[in-house]
Amino acid sequence: MLYPEAGFTKAEVIDYYVRIAPVLLAHLGDRGITMRRFPNGVDAGSFFEKRCPTHRPDWVGTADGPGDHNGTIGYCRLDSTAALAWAANLAAIELHAPMARAHDIESPTMVVFDLDPGPGTGMVQCAEVGLWIRDVLAGIGFDAYPKTSGSKGLQVYLPVNGPATHEAASAFALAVAQVLEKAHPKLIVTTMAKAARTDKVLIDWSQNSRHKTTICTYSLRARPQPTVSTPVTWDEVAAAADGQPLSFQAADVLARIDELGDLFAPTLDQVQELPAPRT
Repeated sequence: MLYPEAGFTKAEVIDYYVRIAPVLLAHLGDRGITMRRFPNGVDAGSFFEKRCPTHRPDWVGTADGPGDHNGTIGYCRLDSTAALAWAANLAAIELHAPMARAHDIESPTMVVFDLDPGPGTGMVQCAEVGLWIRDVLAGIGFDAYPKTSGSKGLQVYLPVNGPATHEAASAFALAVAQVLEKAHPKLIVTTMAKAARTDKVLIDWSQNSRHKTTICTYSLRARPQPTVSTPVTWDEVAAAADGQPLSFQAADVLARIDELGDLFAPTLDQVQELPAPRT
């Protein structure tokens, strides 16, 4: 029973990952994945596993990813339905992915704006900030794609899929965040200090660092209910800013795929060139 409050079992976790595999594999199969494992359920502690276990089956491959001191280590490469089922059987409820693909770990394919609500704020405020990010990016010719974190916040992704560096992605995310912080200082903060975050939303631009990962789209989250990091439409984000709930569980996401397809598919290959850094 991995989700005791919801009565959601390990078998149901495995079933979800097997059923979501046709869309999920495109988003994580070519990346080195960090697994967050909950052997005794979501309310009983967890650990992150970056280095792929040596006891893995021979059909679970590895991918280079950032290690200590700018080196690399072998992360699990979950590039098949069987590999996803194997990871789920390890109680790897959460799957965290880097911004770069395994074959070129120095080149992020996306820029992420991770919106983290501080005390006194929630999804309503995150959605409002997300819409502001969308508008700023649209003003300079960029498309962006939102998804829930599956926990408390919202994330906005700008696909690049061309020449880029982690440093450039971080600098661009920070610049956009600071523009919005200046325009909306009562709601937005860009510093990590917890003391500065009450009643504000942190735009966490640092998630673009080489060694960072974010929750992969369609990953389950370790919450009381089996919520999922879910791609959403901008209309849904606007409704959330007006107070509509924006949270989806495993069954909801499978139904959304049948109805809407993969809303995050454009992030896989849409090419957008980041502006050159100022000198």
